[in-house]
Parts: sequence; structure tokens; C-alpha cells
Amino acid sequence: MDVLTTLSRTLGFSFAAGVNLYATVAILGLAGRYQWVNLPEQFQVFDNDWIIGAALVLYLIEFVADKIPWVDSIWDAVHTAIRPAGAALIAVASIGHAQPTIQVAAALAGAALASGSHLAKAGMRIAANTSP
Repeated sequence: MDVLTTLSRTLGFSFAAGVNLYATVAILGLAGRYQWVNLPEQFQVFDNDWIIGAALVLYLIEFVADKIPWVDSIWDAVHTAIRPAGAALIAVASIGHAQPTIQVAAALAGAALASGSHLAKAGMRIAANTSP
């Protein structure tokens, strides 16, 4: 059961990171800091003032950028590389101490899932910006 829980947690956070990486990191940090949910000890890496603060600032910037047509598409284009990489790091953190092959598999799965959710979001945004 532990493997299934870890896998579902990893995939859920990776999917969310593909949609909004900074909100995911901020929520992970805040949830760990204020014990909103009982997260495993490997998530303590997000429970850092600097990480939470940087994630919140970047989330606010993204929130504003999302409201300006074409700036939102440019933001998403830049984040096509950033979000999957961030999701890969979250996936590796979520599995904790494991063999290197398991860590690589988790990183690839996290990046792939985040890429899918990010490209779906970015594709819909481009379609909306180019529609009359």
C-alpha cells in the first residue's frame, strides 16, 4: 500500500506542477509548515522560508501574467521547460530515499505527466488568444 500511496502522491503533485509549478511548491511548503496535512519527512525540503517566499512571489507574478493576453502565452512558452523540470524534482523528492534507477524513473514520470498537463493548458491558452 505504501508504494501505491507514494505513486499517487508523486503523480498528483507532478500533474499540479504542470499546471502551476509555483503554487504547487508554495502549497507543499505551507502545508508542511503549518501541518495542514501529514506529509512524509522527505517533503520537509519545501518547508523553508526562502523556498516558500520565492514560490509565493513567482506565483503572484504568474497570476498577473496570466491575465494579460499574449503575455500569458509567452509565459507558458518559457515555462515549457521549467514546469516539467520542477515536476521531476518534486517527483524525486516525493519518493524519498530510493535506488537511483527508481529516482530516475520517478523523475521521468513526473516530467512526462507535467508536460502533458502543461501542454494541454498552454494549447488551450493559444487557442483562446487566437480566436476571434
